[in-house]
Amino acid sequence: MCRILYPDEIIPSAYYIDYDRLYAEGYRGVIYDVDNTLVPHGAPADNRAKALFAHLHELGMKAVFVSNNKEDRVAEFAGEVGEEYVFLAHKPGTSGYIKAMKMMGTTVEDTFSVGDQIFTDTWGAKRAGLLTILTRPINSTEEIQIIIKRILEKPVLLNYRIYRKLHKPDNARSVLLPLDPDGTYPILYGEYNGQAGTMKNKMT
Repeated sequence: MCRILYPDEIIPSAYYIDYDRLYAEGYRGVIYDVDNTLVPHGAPADNRAKALFAHLHELGMKAVFVSNNKEDRVAEFAGEVGEEYVFLAHKPGTSGYIKAMKMMGTTVEDTFSVGDQIFTDTWGAKRAGLLTILTRPINSTEEIQIIIKRILEKPVLLNYRIYRKLHKPDNARSVLLPLDPDGTYPILYGEYNGQAGTMKNKMT
């Protein structure tokens, strides 16, 4: 299996990333996917998304949304959290990532990518040379073409786990926040509010 499809790390949620530590390590820009990475497909920015981007602004971390979606969807979400965007990015092509870094004034050395799909977000970001973080999808209700991609992702994820088990050193770094004493991740930005939004060809 081609290793360019392997993310640098798989995590439960974009809201569990230790952004403060990444900033301290020198990262200055983050490129996000939107749908099912930060909110369900078609949903507006909820309170936890707004809180996350307020925190990034306080840190001085820049962000750009790079999405294959049309402009109206991406512009609406970006406007709600005060960030810039690239629409119809044609991921896994690299042009959207390159444009986003120019918009932020960052480079591949100080930028990382966060998204929920291997064949668009991970593959595109890896091709662009970025630190690549794959999140679990927020909502299992997805468009049919994405459901097909999820099926194709399964063998990639299986091989990824085998590869990581064989090659990950014991002292490997993690982008995740430290766990609370009870073994759960701290909820810094609020809980997911369950708002599913709307989309075409919605599967139930």
